[in-house]
Amino acid sequence: MINSKNKVNSIFFKNFINLGLSIIVFFCISIKKSEALPHEWVGVPKSEYGEQLWDRQSIKRNEDGSVRVLSKFIPKTKSEITKDILYTMDINCFEKSFRDVDVSIDEVNSNFNDFADWQDPNGDELILGVIGQVCRVEN
Repeated sequence: MINSKNKVNSIFFKNFINLGLSIIVFFCISIKKSEALPHEWVGVPKSEYGEQLWDRQSIKRNEDGSVRVLSKFIPKTKSEITKDILYTMDINCFEKSFRDVDVSIDEVNSNFNDFADWQDPNGDELILGVIGQVCRVEN
């Protein structure tokens, strides 16, 4: 009798732990999905290479005063090799410079590099367009 009671308690305890872990996993997945905000893409004037968009919902001010924004490049001609590319950019509005802290083809596989070097846009119309528009919105 005592042995079967311990067996029932053991099964109940295991099921209770499994249920608890399942609930925790479910809520973690739901919270991660709910944190994702919809994008509000804003386009800059197109160039011969394609178009560049930036997400108005993603603008954040960094501790150093620069601005972080999600940007998307859509090449003029698409193929298996040339897909839309997502950039997380830091923009220094005072120096009109930028750095790509993450480059990916989707939002799930991000690998941030906060130590990327600041770059001059070197006349790139698309990058200059993003810098100009984002800095006007932020200032």
